[in-house]
Amino acid sequence: MSIVTRTGDTGTTGLMYNRRVHKSHSRVEAYGSVDELNAALGMARATTQHAFIRDSILAIQKDLVLVMGELATHPGDLERYEKDGFVIIDPAFTARLDAVVTTVEAEGVSYKGWATPGATLDAAALDVARTTCRRAERRIHALHAAGEPPNPEILVFLNRLSDLLWLFARWVETKAD
Repeated sequence: MSIVTRTGDTGTTGLMYNRRVHKSHSRVEAYGSVDELNAALGMARATTQHAFIRDSILAIQKDLVLVMGELATHPGDLERYEKDGFVIIDPAFTARLDAVVTTVEAEGVSYKGWATPGATLDAAALDVARTTCRRAERRIHALHAAGEPPNPEILVFLNRLSDLLWLFARWVETKAD
């Protein structure tokens, strides 16, 4: 089967369970921004010299695939989504991020005031991922504002993730000093 299906040639795309929506639909914007975040995290993972960060990012990327799947499912299909064995984002996902935040903060990350991205290549990549994460948060909130409220835990998870990415960037900079 070819990757070229031609089904999107008219400006629509398929959600899970074959519902068609315009490519500019707020749901597509939401999961598309999480896809961008996942790609930015891939760049951050590829540029860092720190195994702890690489391993943490890889685990996060796997969680983001689940976030995208849930966001790509119309609310009317979520029951079927769960019944089919797909995972719904819950507080355990955020708790894993909280545990990593605690670990990084225990290392005595130093920062003063506003951070200027670019001190190191890997810190800059982490800051790009952080700002991409913030955009994903905004797009998911827009989905809510459009009358299709997403799972609120997804916003909590992404908010915590953006905090963690900021900490990772400062941790890398601290290690470089």
